[in-house]
Amino acid sequence: MQNEIMEKLKTYKNVAILGFGREGKSTYQFIRKQDPKFPLTILDAKEIELSDPFAIYMPYHGEADLKDFDLIIKTPGVPVYHFKDTTKEKITSQMELLLEVNRKNMIGITGTKGKSTTTTLIYNIFKDQMQKVFLAGNIGIPVFDQIEEYEGALIVVEMSALQLETVHYSPHIGIVLNLFLDHLDHAGSIENYHHSKMNIIRYQDPYDYGIYDADNEYLQKQDFHSMKGNLKTVSLKEKASIYLNEHGDIYLGDEFLLNKKEVVTELKGDHNLKNILFALLTSSIYHLDLKKTLQTIKNFKPLEHRMEYVGKYEDIHFYNDVIATIPEATINACKTLKEVDTLIFGGMDRNIDYQKLVQFLNGSSIGNFICMPTTGYKLAPLLDQNRVRKAETLEEAVDIAFQVTKKNHICLLSPAAASYEYFKNFEEKGKKYKELIRNRK
Repeated sequence: MQNEIMEKLKTYKNVAILGFGREGKSTYQFIRKQDPKFPLTILDAKEIELSDPFAIYMPYHGEADLKDFDLIIKTPGVPVYHFKDTTKEKITSQMELLLEVNRKNMIGITGTKGKSTTTTLIYNIFKDQMQKVFLAGNIGIPVFDQIEEYEGALIVVEMSALQLETVHYSPHIGIVLNLFLDHLDHAGSIENYHHSKMNIIRYQDPYDYGIYDADNEYLQKQDFHSMKGNLKTVSLKEKASIYLNEHGDIYLGDEFLLNKKEVVTELKGDHNLKNILFALLTSSIYHLDLKKTLQTIKNFKPLEHRMEYVGKYEDIHFYNDVIATIPEATINACKTLKEVDTLIFGGMDRNIDYQKLVQFLNGSSIGNFICMPTTGYKLAPLLDQNRVRKAETLEEAVDIAFQVTKKNHICLLSPAAASYEYFKNFEEKGKKYKELIRNRK
């Protein structure tokens, strides 16, 4: 596997690694293990010091800097939607290089929301029943990091739109959990974003499986007629490959599988029930033991920052759902937790349509909307003014929440926006939120 990838790289004269973050460094280390003298150029906006006589650093300003290279191994953080086709043809990635040589042993999961939870759940299910299973991808583990151990193993991979943007191969099982409006700042348009996501099943053959949410309005608009894979659907509303009927029974095609009451889990809400159906369908394709699968689901703990219960402080239940970066996710969290009296929301403005969120909030019984810059301030005039509070900082928002939230009710941080304006990422914001609550004097 490693040899095949390296032999391909050696067919090119001038190879560059574009972006030297976690994945770029992983690519560099992989190449150096295979060939310490392979000539490389590292392009990054930040200056990099290299003590490697066979690698040089070049500052990256944009597409013009790529013209002299035959192959460009791109990291996910560099968007290429605006590049010319002649440049795009020279671009590959860790994900594509691995898919090209090992896609038959890969389960890929993508979607606007729920990727990490579903990927980790599927990984745990397979790990509990198979000998060699690896977790990798957008979950925080570059796919090259464990490549020396992949022989004869199953790889469960979370795939982001930016990782799928330029691939021309699809995994044996490709899962599209959902599509919503998001990442327009990186993709350039909703069409580009959704097209990238669909690459996870676009290049499958009839022996592969493409699984998607039949209820999702944006997926209903996709051209599945051009897909060659064995398509499977998931639904909570209608008959599908796996679905939930009005009695709470889960059916696998025409076969009764179990009642949803048998699915004992800490994963709350219909969106998580759907994620579980994706996992059950994937397990059935591999003929895994249903009882063992249900035991894994029962033992599964929700991931950090995803409707995470922080604890009860001053008789208020605090939840951290900072991963909710789109309106639909925030609405789901409010509906699932039910007893929400205070919602803290707002973040980076990426020109997402918030009409559904405004309508939901105004029609809800939530008592306090703590609006934070930038999107929170933008939406504040559209909300019931009797319930609006403004906070410049997360510290101020938490302080207000302690003052206004009803006792024995919930304060929920669910931004419906990205965290990048004031925080490095959503993890940093979530950890700060929990720290402010737990260390309050």
